[in-house]
Amino acid sequence: MEINGVEIEDTFAEGFPIKVARVLITAITERWAMEAAREATGFGTSVIMCPAEAGIERMALRSETPDGRPGVFIQICNMGYKNLENSLLSRIGQCVLTAPTTAVFNGIPEAEKQFDTGAKLKFFGDGFQKEASYCDRGVCIIPVMSGDFVVEEKIGAVDGIAGGNFFIMAENQASALMAAEAAVDAIREEEGTITPFPGGVVASGSKVGSRYKFLKASTNVRFCPTLRDEGVCTLPPEIGASYEVVINGVSREAIERSMRSGIKAACTVPGVVKISAANFEGKLGPHLFGLHEILG
Repeated sequence: MEINGVEIEDTFAEGFPIKVARVLITAITERWAMEAAREATGFGTSVIMCPAEAGIERMALRSETPDGRPGVFIQICNMGYKNLENSLLSRIGQCVLTAPTTAVFNGIPEAEKQFDTGAKLKFFGDGFQKEASYCDRGVCIIPVMSGDFVVEEKIGAVDGIAGGNFFIMAENQASALMAAEAAVDAIREEEGTITPFPGGVVASGSKVGSRYKFLKASTNVRFCPTLRDEGVCTLPPEIGASYEVVINGVSREAIERSMRSGIKAACTVPGVVKISAANFEGKLGPHLFGLHEILG
């Protein structure tokens, strides 16, 4: 299979189960909604060492925000619901409550799993907090120095998937990076997914395990072009650089949509040679995303 002359390898990406909370942050301007979203999703690239995987999903339409203000959807992901609840409390409490003019709403009000995040954060009000109905939602109102911070009582979460991915292999670093940027821009137009790594792009693709017993993951040597002389790199000579785009999402369908959009966008950039994906023969997780199947 080819797209715009770019080979699509007949392989699959391998994802694993994860718990996903979706949060809507609003503010007086798009700038402050995005500032809070960036802070709340920081240090959230990989559960290998980060306390959570987190990222910005997309800008919200004004019609989607309960208060009619600019908004940003974010996702926070953990391997278990208990850790996810802790992540929500700490990230919203430390990174959104502290940001000027922000409010927080439930991004998955229909989810069966609901955390009492707002109901717990309200105690920051030191006895002056209030519970109210706001825009047909149950919220907690916490007085702060510039007015009130509004946070919905409940934040919903679902059983999601982490680790949907694809590799962009190009003639040189510049082409690979431009293609990765185009892919991430396309994915950010989709609903229900995040690309949790810096700028949505992974420079240091990893493999499961290591020669060192104290590491559970290490650099994926097969895709490191500077290791050709070591005899471990399997890239053909025409490929000078690769980047990986990793996608987490609330459902398999959401990840497939984002993979499809991202791959098609990457294939529009000159110098891209091949699209592949990372898998570990089922050692990582049960969710397999066949590239040909998704694009077919």
